[in-house]
Amino acid sequence: MGQEIQDLLRRNHAVINKIVMTMASLRLMSGTIEICAALLMLRLNQIDKALVVNSSLALVGPLVLIATTTIGLVGLSDKLSPSKFIWVAVGVCCLMIGILKK
Repeated sequence: MGQEIQDLLRRNHAVINKIVMTMASLRLMSGTIEICAALLMLRLNQIDKALVVNSSLALVGPLVLIATTTIGLVGLSDKLSPSKFIWVAVGVCCLMIGILKK
């Protein structure tokens, strides 16, 4: 299916950057995991088990954020100065502290 989409886009003279495609794919995978977890919660129909499923999702979100940001930064590494790269890294660290701090 991925090849069909790429062929269709090439015919329309649009080429998707591989890094952008990877970042979008990670986000789609993350969204699919979230939807599957919600369906699993409904199927289990027990609060304690739903909380376990929900707790496991707390790890997925930050991991996807780190992965997509890292991939994006690798793609921009030749265009970013070292000082800007450091500022982006500091910003991501601040986001992670804000997300994970209780």
